[in-house]
Amino acid sequence: MNFKPEHEFAIIKLNDFIENHLHDYSSKRNYDFGPDDRSNISGLSPFISHRVLFEYDIVKKILSKFPYLKVEKFVQEIFWRTYWKGWLELRPDVWNDFKMSLTTLTKDDNYFKAINGQTNIDCFNDWVNELKKYNYLHNHTRMWFASIWIFTLNLPWQLGSEFFLKHLYDADTASNTLSWKWVAGLQTKGKHYLARSDNIEKFTNKKYNNIKLNTSAPPITEGNEYLIADRNFKNFNQVNNSLIIFDTDLFIKEKIIDNYEAIYLIENSNATRNIMLSDNVVLFKSNLLKNIKSYNDKIFILSNEDIKILFNKNKKFDVIYPFIGQNLDLLNSLKNEHDLKLNVLFREEDVFCWQFSNKGFFNFKKNIPKIISMFSL
Repeated sequence: MNFKPEHEFAIIKLNDFIENHLHDYSSKRNYDFGPDDRSNISGLSPFISHRVLFEYDIVKKILSKFPYLKVEKFVQEIFWRTYWKGWLELRPDVWNDFKMSLTTLTKDDNYFKAINGQTNIDCFNDWVNELKKYNYLHNHTRMWFASIWIFTLNLPWQLGSEFFLKHLYDADTASNTLSWKWVAGLQTKGKHYLARSDNIEKFTNKKYNNIKLNTSAPPITEGNEYLIADRNFKNFNQVNNSLIIFDTDLFIKEKIIDNYEAIYLIENSNATRNIMLSDNVVLFKSNLLKNIKSYNDKIFILSNEDIKILFNKNKKFDVIYPFIGQNLDLLNSLKNEHDLKLNVLFREEDVFCWQFSNKGFFNFKKNIPKIISMFSL
């Protein structure tokens, strides 16, 4: 397959990280040196979250060069995303409750000061501006940001999660929602994350110090209990001649293109989203879709009007499962509106991994060698 600019850039970035920076990742990964120096982290998450780069292929490539124990921490970081997805897929009501809460929460003056970087906390203001400009924040900084938002600024975690979803290139419904819940003390009940001035000072290389933070706040509590839902993920077989793909899973092999007469990329615009995306994120997603479309002339991007025309003519499609989030919400809406007959396809790697997402990450982590063995990663 002839790779186009975005995919090409992602592969070059991956190769550079493996060759020149992966060996230092474990010892340096927690430092945020600012947007001009990301050499201590991979910066691949925008491409992994859209599966321009397939996480299982990344792990396989890494393990062809390094023994597992040498790169264990980075491999675990990749699989965190898989774990969070599985955890949410098993508990879909978490996403439904999150969306519902956004319809009831008030956005007051303190909220608008926060999202405009006008608080009395300099580091937080800088991170707000960095997020809006670069659509990325270091993972450690995301934890500090969320903690300050919840426990020092006393803002609802849901509004912070929405803010990240709007501005992050790599915004992933499961990782984002559940990470905010974890910081708040809701994911692991009673265990919250409180940002400390000395920790921020150390891991920003002393850029920020003497930050006035609330370090004695109790964890957030909610009355919701989420039991594991009985869901069937085990459909892997093609049925139809046309395939639907969303931007949450853009991994397409030559075999997939060969097997279908037409492949349709659904462009989920702000007109069809409950949570609006920033202009930068909309453009980033649009460019990724154009990149995929350029692979082959039987791949098409569908706008809202194109969708209506197509679905009035054809009702039967295979669809690569887009995961819980706004794309799945749109898919369900389209299915109902147009009476579509959909054959939803899952990836075997995901389904195998998700069986270990029924508990905490420790349980998942201890099964990573089994996952690696299963797929010869």
